[in-house]
Amino acid sequence: MGEGRPEGEREMTKAEDDFEIVRGSGNIFRDIGEPDADVKQAKAFLAARIIGILDDRKLSTRQAGKAAGVDQSEFVRIRNANLDRFTIDRLMRLVNRLDPRVRIVLSDAPDQPNAARG
Repeated sequence: MGEGRPEGEREMTKAEDDFEIVRGSGNIFRDIGEPDADVKQAKAFLAARIIGILDDRKLSTRQAGKAAGVDQSEFVRIRNANLDRFTIDRLMRLVNRLDPRVRIVLSDAPDQPNAARG
């Protein structure tokens, strides 16, 4: 061990200390170059809300399926973040069936240098 260092602390070398901090766009899918990044982010937000409802109510996937009127395998896929089979609309319907008090709010995004304008 290096002199004067607490047990378990190691010396940082120059190579380990060289890194660059990059500010993300707010959408991890866009940051890593995924196609349909905005759709994937919206699905992830909705899936997280569904999982939050299940956790808050301590619902199993089977109980959630009964409550929403769909097969429990839908909630297994959501819990496993396997969202390819879901549309945003379908996820929104599931959120609404589980908790009709949830409100989805859309707002303008702050200006981004490469944002498409329509």
